[in-house]
Amino acid sequence: MEMLRIHKLSKVYEGQVLTRALADISLVIEQGEFVGIMGPSGSGKTTLLNMVATIDAPSAGELLIGGNNPFRLGKNELARFRRRNLGFVFQEFNLLDTLTIAENIVLPLTLDNVKLREMEAKLQEVADKLGIADILRKRTYEVSGGQRQRAAIARAVIHAPSLLLADEPTGALDSRSSRTVMELMAKLNETDGTTTMLVTHDPLAASFCHRVLFIKDGRLYNELHRGDNRQTFFQSILDMLSFLGGNAHELSPVRVP
Repeated sequence: MEMLRIHKLSKVYEGQVLTRALADISLVIEQGEFVGIMGPSGSGKTTLLNMVATIDAPSAGELLIGGNNPFRLGKNELARFRRRNLGFVFQEFNLLDTLTIAENIVLPLTLDNVKLREMEAKLQEVADKLGIADILRKRTYEVSGGQRQRAAIARAVIHAPSLLLADEPTGALDSRSSRTVMELMAKLNETDGTTTMLVTHDPLAASFCHRVLFIKDGRLYNELHRGDNRQTFFQSILDMLSFLGGNAHELSPVRVP
């Protein structure tokens, strides 16, 4: 079953000079897939993510999530669609300092008026799954960056979204926390079948995906599939980034932990 279908999607930003951020992008993500999006800075990765997130509307082309075109919905319907079907994980966590970790995690359920007993059951389930049950009463500034990101992932998946969107989720973390976060995201994908789209510049994070799509100058450039050997996949990602003009040569001796 297709979770995301994009057909000839383009985005042009108008100004004194027209800027074409994306041109004729077509791709399909099946239900249960874990797909990475990579490319040099300014290639259009974030623009693509913002359109899938329904934050930004395409200039041309079609985007379907679970067979639905969210851009045909009214403002309130779109907000409800986004809240119920999409989960978001960001580089900067986007947690509220005034709330406890638990209150941050259940926020999507609070907005949907879910009953307290159901909310508590879902909170306990997701906290156990992500190994953060012992920090639920703490404030965000009392826990580590890795724990904050795990809390952010818990908030993103507590309502069982159709599609989880992650924008540089390891960008603010050290290597150990990054690996833990990616292992957890891969586990959620494997055990719960959470369809995930990951935008990242980190080849190690990308190596957890089933496949990686590369964007260059606003167009789909290439695609790599993981297969059975993650180390080989990791090396292929490094080689592709190097070819695209990234800084992959600095990382090439690294082995996948």
